[in-house]
Amino acid sequence: MKKSLKARNNDLANTQRQLEILSSGIFKDELPTFANKIKETNQFPLRPKKLEVLQINLGYMCNQVCAHCHVDAGPDRKEIMTVETMNQCLEVIKKTEAHTLDLTGGAPEMNPNFRWFVEEASKAGIKDFIVRSNLTIIRANKKDHDLPEKKKKHNVHVVSSMPHWTRGKTDKQRGDGVFDKSIKALQMLNEVGYGIEGSELKLDLVYNPSGAFLPGDQMALENDFKKALKDDFNIDFHNLFAITNLPISRFLDYLIASENYEDYMHSLIEAYNPAAVENVMCTNTISVSWDGWLYDCDFNQMLNLKVNSKVKHIADYNEELLQNRNIIINQHCYGCTAGAGSSCQGVVA
Repeated sequence: MKKSLKARNNDLANTQRQLEILSSGIFKDELPTFANKIKETNQFPLRPKKLEVLQINLGYMCNQVCAHCHVDAGPDRKEIMTVETMNQCLEVIKKTEAHTLDLTGGAPEMNPNFRWFVEEASKAGIKDFIVRSNLTIIRANKKDHDLPEKKKKHNVHVVSSMPHWTRGKTDKQRGDGVFDKSIKALQMLNEVGYGIEGSELKLDLVYNPSGAFLPGDQMALENDFKKALKDDFNIDFHNLFAITNLPISRFLDYLIASENYEDYMHSLIEAYNPAAVENVMCTNTISVSWDGWLYDCDFNQMLNLKVNSKVKHIADYNEELLQNRNIIINQHCYGCTAGAGSSCQGVVA
């Protein structure tokens, strides 16, 4: 779907503004660059390992407007992957050595060709087929109530955002009524077999902090979530992933508006863990944008930092050439290397 020239120019201007902010332009004291930080432990330049995850963004449109969203997704976003680009992705899925296909958005289900794409992608025999769902999309329209069954049919691994086990904290981050709709959606997933102990239908939840602070211990959070959701709503799930909010897009705007940006960046840097650098997701992942451009991760995608390779678009995909590149880094990378580290699959160290 094409965007107007004015909209594209606005996106580019905002991306440039965010990159300038990340370059320590508003700090009282100059902060160490991430590049210099990893040089101290002989981890520069950051290089890819064997590709394991192909992450595809089906579009930025979403039925929610979440305060922490690094994609800046919402109902007003018109960027949607076309069938032409989907077919290019399908050709790569059939040939890739990656074992995981990870569909994301926005709400990937809002792409009008989502069901067809899942049907076709499932034929490739990928070992782990993930769809990242915001849960409420299952309840958004009556026509979407069959999504749990459709995902079950293709043994889709559902990874869903759930900010908290209480209504107040969830609705504050994601909007009024989101908690109740999320609970109902989780119950619907449980009803078809998702998240049940011993079930092959994987259901994992994602926790993001609701403010300018780092997530707590992932295992402790998982235990708290499991107890509360089971006791209060008889809901089961498999794992909880605790993900650090990176200082980009909507969360960066929040940090600046609340005058927390400088303190938050200092917190990330103070929590820097060189052991986490070894397993950051950009080393085993390729991110594909809604219009087919290639990125080291979806965070770089939001900053329009395309891969440092001759191969930059899914139409020209060459896994061997992509493996021979340096990963593009910036100050936001501190978010993936703070504490136990952070990735789309939770902690990394």
